[in-house]
Amino acid sequence: MRRHIGDAAARFIFIRSPLIARRRYFREAGPVRRTRINHLIRISPIRLIDENNEQRGVVDTSEALRMAIDAGLDLVEISPEASPPVCKIMDYGKFKYEQSKKDQKSRAASKQAEMKEVRLGRSIKIDPHDVQIRVDQARRFLIDGHKVQLVQQFRGREMMHRDLGMDRLRAIIDSLGDVSKVETPPKQMGRRMTLILAPDRPKIEAIKRKAEKEKGVAEDAKADQQIPPAGDDGKKPQAQKPAPPEPTEEPSEHAESRN
Repeated sequence: MRRHIGDAAARFIFIRSPLIARRRYFREAGPVRRTRINHLIRISPIRLIDENNEQRGVVDTSEALRMAIDAGLDLVEISPEASPPVCKIMDYGKFKYEQSKKDQKSRAASKQAEMKEVRLGRSIKIDPHDVQIRVDQARRFLIDGHKVQLVQQFRGREMMHRDLGMDRLRAIIDSLGDVSKVETPPKQMGRRMTLILAPDRPKIEAIKRKAEKEKGVAEDAKADQQIPPAGDDGKKPQAQKPAPPEPTEEPSEHAESRN
């Protein structure tokens, strides 16, 4: 038996739902805090740091703003939670640029710390070609700066041949030894055998430099092949014009009259 909702209840749900969702969003996300500068700093007094990173103590906000204007810089609130708030005289544009670079580096570091998982198959009976495909995938992850967890699974009676899984993981360690180092050696966890490799940054940088050098040599050789050979004077030899044909002697009128 179906239950029907009255019109009043339906209108109530339709009207209230967006408001509930909006309140939930603001509760989870929280307000966006913006950096206050110059005339937006309305609290007084403040603790001031000048453009030379020297402590000026607690001063009136209007006095600090006058000092910033005289220096051709901005008054930036850098620690609003302090009592009194801490402000600094600086170039606000440069401050925002440096802050964005720091955020970029932190995001890149968190991205590089991400763990990638490569599964070698649901069984120990996997084709060697498929294993090589997964090893190449792990190599790409390591070169990009990620840690890699390789997982070998066992099915049924394959648990009696765990030495085969250990041999496979040891072979992978040797295969990826030029770009990685062992962070966690192979260990058994139920029907899974895992191995964690971390990127070896000095080795990876050396490989990248070698690849760039070989690429540059190949490009130079290709450019040399496209340049035509030069003459003795170093200039491009010009094509020789064909010699004009020799004029043929036509019989003159006097010769014809003698005949």
